[in-house]
Amino acid sequence: MPIIQGFSRLAREITGNKRDTSNSHSDTTTYNSSIRPDYSSGLAGVNLELDLKLSTWLVSSICAVLFVVLAMRAFHLFTAYTRQIHSMQSSSLEQNYWTYDRTWWLPWLKREFIYAPLGNKRHNREWQLSQAVNYGTLPGRAHTILLTLYVLSNIVYCTLLPYGKQEAAKTIAELRGRAGVLAVVNMIPLVLLAGRNNPLIKLLRISFDNFNLFHRWIGRIVILESIVHVCAWYANYSARHGVDKSLNSFSGNIFLTSGLVAVLGMIFLLFQSLSALRHAFYETFLHGHQIMAFVVLGGVYIHLDVEKLPALPYMNMVVGGWIVERILRLVWILWLNIGYKRRETTKVIIEALPGEACRVTFQLPRHTIIRPGSHVYAYLPKFSWWMSHPFSVAWTNPESEPPTGPLVADRDENSEGSSLLNKETLDHAIVEEGLVSAALKSPNYLEREADYSSLITKRKIPPTSLSLICAARTGMTRKIYEAAMQAPARTIFTSGFIEGAYAGHDNLASYGTVVMFAGGAGITHHLVQIRHLLACAHARTVATRKIVLVWSVRDLEALSWVAPWMDEILKMPGRREMLTMHLFVTKARGPADYVSPSRSIELKGARCQPGVILDKVLRRAPSEGGRVGACFVSVCGPGALADEVRKAVRERIWVGALEMNEESFTW
Repeated sequence: MPIIQGFSRLAREITGNKRDTSNSHSDTTTYNSSIRPDYSSGLAGVNLELDLKLSTWLVSSICAVLFVVLAMRAFHLFTAYTRQIHSMQSSSLEQNYWTYDRTWWLPWLKREFIYAPLGNKRHNREWQLSQAVNYGTLPGRAHTILLTLYVLSNIVYCTLLPYGKQEAAKTIAELRGRAGVLAVVNMIPLVLLAGRNNPLIKLLRISFDNFNLFHRWIGRIVILESIVHVCAWYANYSARHGVDKSLNSFSGNIFLTSGLVAVLGMIFLLFQSLSALRHAFYETFLHGHQIMAFVVLGGVYIHLDVEKLPALPYMNMVVGGWIVERILRLVWILWLNIGYKRRETTKVIIEALPGEACRVTFQLPRHTIIRPGSHVYAYLPKFSWWMSHPFSVAWTNPESEPPTGPLVADRDENSEGSSLLNKETLDHAIVEEGLVSAALKSPNYLEREADYSSLITKRKIPPTSLSLICAARTGMTRKIYEAAMQAPARTIFTSGFIEGAYAGHDNLASYGTVVMFAGGAGITHHLVQIRHLLACAHARTVATRKIVLVWSVRDLEALSWVAPWMDEILKMPGRREMLTMHLFVTKARGPADYVSPSRSIELKGARCQPGVILDKVLRRAPSEGGRVGACFVSVCGPGALADEVRKAVRERIWVGALEMNEESFTW
């Protein structure tokens, strides 16, 4: 109310001054030029000292939050490192100390803030008007608190004006300067959080998805402050020079024109980035967003540079950061996908799979490390020009993993192997798999790629090969699936690039028990993690003694997506003792159609209930197949499944030492 009253008082004062002027002066131009100072341009009326102080406060508050998060992350990493060192050579019973949290406040903080949705349960399940139109997701409780404080601080800083202590035009000029400076200062975190190479991701171990949430809200703040900046300028300019002259003031004035172009570009970005439009036309959104962001940055820079305004150093940081991030991405892409000596490039194999999905394999010309749980951005120019799409890395050659300990080449001969995947209900999927595998081994293909194959065999460390699973949705994923279905042997050989790998900073090595929930193609986030943990456990370099994989699919065809990789996992040494699998088929014909092939692999024709799974793990002793030591819960899949897992974890946060991570791509 005080803010609204203040603006009303300003409006009455400037209106009253204008009314008095009309009564005593017939020539408005003479009045404006001879009596009142010009607060419509330049720095007249702008409180530079206070603007600088408030900008410093804003940046300091951001740094303070980052420091608190960094301190919490350091505490978490120290605890995890201590737990791993103590537990990696310990038996299951010797990890009992780590079964429960030793503080009362940490479980409470996890339940009420860190893992808490805004309301009761809904967080990553999208609000949908129809199957094709959705309105985005709700931020978590901790995110909401931080965003609310950030928005309120900007409102307070903008409206901290000397109401009634000076003439209205000067106060409006001060508002103009304040909003403009804050808008530019806010562009620093705006650009930083939008970058895929944001250094805070590795420093704080926070996913890009979380930073992207703050990027969207800070962008809205920048746009609103820019609109306030323009409106404040227009209020003073039109009051002094008249409406007609104010509309013609942009002609031939690069200072005003560049500012207007930047604000109009921001308004375009505001409407274009609405969730319904962003998700319905994602590729169009990416094209328009990147082009218009370039226009906005250029317009604001020219606007500040022409008059050498005090906010120009901030803008130099913004433009410099944006350019450096783009150059780093380009250099990384070129280094990763173009060979140094023979200038070979990345080869891509696209295979159509049952269940409307594709397996896309990138054969890089060089070796790189792919951390478990990573994702990459895939470039397929044949289908999407220069645009990239994020996908979890489903599989890679073992040499591209981080070190696991002593190299172990033996396999568990007593493992059940691919008994689950060879059931009669999967015969049609295996046939399709055989056709694709035969196509990859065809002589024609080997002849065409002879140079590349010989290059691999001559190197001591083979180049990296990684595979993605792309479920056919809309846009690029639908294009490549339809093209692969029409290709010979349902396989396409083409070229492409990858950017990454990013993330993969969830170190599971210190947890005695790891529970992984996956929905549909979300299984890709967990496969390399499982292989890595099994290999490390066999080498006694991790604390993990129990892995529970829970995979929910619509039909059995989805199991063929990962059939060859799951076969390798099932043959790994120690797999029988460590890995338990629960497979749920939601569109099953009936429970009688599915029979579990072993004690460690359970197949059900039902919907997954995360709470029931966690109860089996958490409330049983290790000797009864229950959890060992600290427990980590990971989920990657549809928003509805992720919300159910989050709810189940929060309800059982006091049962033991529980932590969770949710892998999502909500942008």
